[in-house]
Amino acid sequence: MNQHRHDLEEEGKARDALTNGLELHNGIAIPRDMSLPGQDGYRTPNVHDYERTKLESDEETHPTTGAKTPPPSAGLFSNLANLSRIELSLERLHWRERIRHYTWTFFTMTMATGGIANVLYAVPFRFRGLYAIGVIFFLFNLLLFLINVFMISLRFYTFPETFRASYMHPSERLFLPASVVSFGTVLINISQYGLPEAGPWLSRAVLVMFWIDAALAVLASSGIYLLMWSTKSFTVEQMTPIWIFPIYPLLIIGPHAAILCKTLNTEDALDIIIGGFTLQGIGFLVAFMIYASFIYRLMTQKLPQASSRPGMFVSVGPSGFTVAGVLGMADSLARNVSPDFMGDGKMAAMIAKVVADWTCLWIWGLALWFFFVSVGAHWSCARQKGGFAFGMTWFSFIFPNTALVTATFAVGKAFQSKGIQIIGCVMTVVLIIAWFLVFGMMIRAIAQKQILWPQKGEDKDEGGFKAPEKSERRNTLGKMASNTRSTRSERQ
Repeated sequence: MNQHRHDLEEEGKARDALTNGLELHNGIAIPRDMSLPGQDGYRTPNVHDYERTKLESDEETHPTTGAKTPPPSAGLFSNLANLSRIELSLERLHWRERIRHYTWTFFTMTMATGGIANVLYAVPFRFRGLYAIGVIFFLFNLLLFLINVFMISLRFYTFPETFRASYMHPSERLFLPASVVSFGTVLINISQYGLPEAGPWLSRAVLVMFWIDAALAVLASSGIYLLMWSTKSFTVEQMTPIWIFPIYPLLIIGPHAAILCKTLNTEDALDIIIGGFTLQGIGFLVAFMIYASFIYRLMTQKLPQASSRPGMFVSVGPSGFTVAGVLGMADSLARNVSPDFMGDGKMAAMIAKVVADWTCLWIWGLALWFFFVSVGAHWSCARQKGGFAFGMTWFSFIFPNTALVTATFAVGKAFQSKGIQIIGCVMTVVLIIAWFLVFGMMIRAIAQKQILWPQKGEDKDEGGFKAPEKSERRNTLGKMASNTRSTRSERQ
């Protein structure tokens, strides 16, 4: 009896869908004209095409409006003709369509990889082969960075409408500064692994690139925030630590300056220290103000949803990078100031170092606190059956924590604590294992269509934002694919 009633309901749905010009596919009403762009141009015609052409020739013209009305059976034949094409489009996309979804978040991959090379360079207990491992990560990161630049350029060249959409999208535009951070990370690695092996020409080149990176960091961070504040209103309920991300380009200027000032001459090094300390302060203070919003959001709205929780580790980065940068610059100040700097250069450098050491100890503790909170927030996700779907934000497990590790090494050096440095070494091993796991999950997600797929990445429709018109049909297919898979899993 129940089965008979179910069959009658399904027939009613199908009849209503055909009446409204829709097709019913796995319980989902689908527009009849939904098909892949240009599909008829390269698909071999079949009997359904003949039937559709015949039906179109049999259409009746309305005597008043001149509009053509299809015969009653047109919906049925259209349903049969499109069903196979819809099923195909739900399961397969041309590589050009997948490139459409190559978003700015892929630069988080190069941020994390370059961060691992940075950590390996900072390990205080050296052994044979450690430098070579760091060089491998550096060169691999350089390759990944070039791939990212090529792929994102290809996306904008192939689909020009996605360029504007990428910085207007409420989520994707937050990751636009990831490209600047990746560029800065590459420069840091060059300063670490390239300067000792090259001549003076590279020192001058890196010095010029440092100031270019500083200018890009200011423009990217202030520009993205200004764009956010000009185009959308935000509530505390929507707040995530990813709001801190646009300030990240400024947060790596200090660590870069700390590395450069050890190899440059006195005049250039002092300029680097002053500039690096200024920009690092701007980045940390802006991030510190956003911290307050994040804490308020946690107090009033509980933890973010599971898929957004990897972004909680972004809150670790500002404190970690600030500690590593400030301690490094303070340590080099005495070698790069004149005897009459601030009256007594030696005394001024000593006071600056003492103040920096004890102040950074507080900030390092703040980074540790956010790290423990972020780890604890993932406990329920780890216990959840099936976990949560992969996203490029998973690289937040890596890059912000590279800042915490380098900060741990810097604090251990400043206070001559081998225990703290050993803790940093243990964290380094865990971080490298995590990098391999996340990178492997990324490859798996691409193969299983969890990323680089319509409505699966940061470019999906959300917050009132919709993809450009040329991609609306493809995005609709993505939504249909997700609904179809969920429907099939429920039936199973």
